Amino acid sequence: MRELRSSHWYGGDDRNAYIHRAWMRRGLPADAFSGRPHIAIANTASDFTPCNMHLGEVAASVSNGVYEAGGIPLHLPVVSLGETLVRPTAMLWRNMAAMAIEEMLRANPIDGVVLLGGCDKTIPSLLMAAASVDLPAVVVPGGPMITGTFRGSALGCGTDVWKLSEEVRAGTMTQADFLRSESAMIRSRGHCNTMGTASTMGLLAEALGTVVPGIAGTPAPDNRLLEASHATGRLAVELVHKQRTLSTFLTKASFHNAIVALAAIGGSSNAVVHLLAIAGRLGIDLTIDDIDRIGSGVPCLVDVQPAGRYLMDDLHRAGGLLAVLHEVRDLLDPTALTVTGRPLVSYLDEACIWDSEVIRPRSAPLVADAGIAVVRGNLAPGGAIVKPSAASPHLLVHRGRAVVFDSIEDFYDRFDDPDLDVDADSVLVLRGCGPRGYPGMPEVANMPLPTKLLDQGVRDVVRVCDGRMSGTAYGTVVLHVTPEAAAGGPLSLVEDGDWIELDVPGRRLVLDVPDDEISRRVPSERMTASFAAPARGWERLYVDHVLQADTGADLDFLLGSSGSDVSRESH
Repeated sequence: MRELRSSHWYGGDDRNAYIHRAWMRRGLPADAFSGRPHIAIANTASDFTPCNMHLGEVAASVSNGVYEAGGIPLHLPVVSLGETLVRPTAMLWRNMAAMAIEEMLRANPIDGVVLLGGCDKTIPSLLMAAASVDLPAVVVPGGPMITGTFRGSALGCGTDVWKLSEEVRAGTMTQADFLRSESAMIRSRGHCNTMGTASTMGLLAEALGTVVPGIAGTPAPDNRLLEASHATGRLAVELVHKQRTLSTFLTKASFHNAIVALAAIGGSSNAVVHLLAIAGRLGIDLTIDDIDRIGSGVPCLVDVQPAGRYLMDDLHRAGGLLAVLHEVRDLLDPTALTVTGRPLVSYLDEACIWDSEVIRPRSAPLVADAGIAVVRGNLAPGGAIVKPSAASPHLLVHRGRAVVFDSIEDFYDRFDDPDLDVDADSVLVLRGCGPRGYPGMPEVANMPLPTKLLDQGVRDVVRVCDGRMSGTAYGTVVLHVTPEAAAGGPLSLVEDGDWIELDVPGRRLVLDVPDDEISRRVPSERMTASFAAPARGWERLYVDHVLQADTGADLDFLLGSSGSDVSRESH
């Protein structure tokens, strides 16, 4: 049998081994340190991450499974990022969380790890960390909440917040009714019940092969999640014995399948930066052009908000991810393996659609071509992305005059000014919201519409931004414009009244201004003033080293992996 990594701490009779064992005994039997795999349960539960508050219960089931299989379960609280509370944006700390988790996995006597996440950034940061340290690892997604209702109608967490707040601004809903819906929005434990980033990343973790197939999307209050967690704990011990690390099965083929899944479920555009970052930790050459090429022509089959009508517990009862992938099986790479050692496609034989309204058959898709589109041109030389399934079809080819905002603060100061020169054909441009410029690349790209447009019945216009938008949001929004304005991108040179052309089918985003005119322009003082470099701390490190969105917005010195070896040992 292969020597366990933890034996380098616990094996032998010298003083160091004595200290390591003695400090860890605390009720553990002596044989806990002689050949039994030590499995860390990396848990992002936190009262400040309400979507993950229940993961302590999930961890207990994992722990039982680990012990039953002969392993020693050890609870490891790790950095947790709550999307709804953390300011200025959780994305600022995704890389920090990944770095901290990686270092704790490497520094401790851990043979394998079960990764517990749910809220948007937690699963990406866990997978980035696990990929970098490359121990045997498996993910248990915490799952979505069950659906709340208000006045007899289902509420989609996130998506309906945007819709209801706009109705208040438009005068079609009272403020009192809006506030009454608040207590009904969140009905149970779990993350957002729409196809937001949390739901998307849980499902894509399964499509990548890092989750036992069939688990992702199980609602958080469903007892079957605890059953699956117990089984995952048992599997974690097997992974150690077989030394099945992420690098042994996560390949370019795995990411191919995740990109197909992203389109088929109508998933969050935020998945793009997360998939690119995870691939970067593995040394896999994945680009935004791969995401466009592989996703192009893939239909959206899942009729779940924000692209559709239903919610995540409906998707689960309708057959879940495996039923969706069964419909697009011919588009998947059959060579991609899962954490169980079996190919992903081998789990699709018995998958069935039980409700064809929620999961559409391939012959009747919700959106025929739902892959994330990458548009390029002189306004986005490095590319920008559009989520067609969340956009208005009539705006996917559009030409309009720019209305420019130099920061999110500038936007909120002026967007509702009755004198703002804006109409239904305008293109709202928001800059200063990229990885460096904010910093952290916040979810502000789906700008609220000016009240003067809402009063005219307008519910969508083209918006262009170097930031992100929530996976629960919708609209014709061009995101992740690269290079961002703060990095000297052409977005910094757009002026009010400039003509902008968007052609999603043609993959074009063009600033229709002569080249010589663009070359004469300089960024406005108001915009550059918003880019003040942080003086210290994580923000300073982040701004100095963060890469652009087209490569995943990771830090330049975190690309690739360092493995599980500890550089120095104390004596």
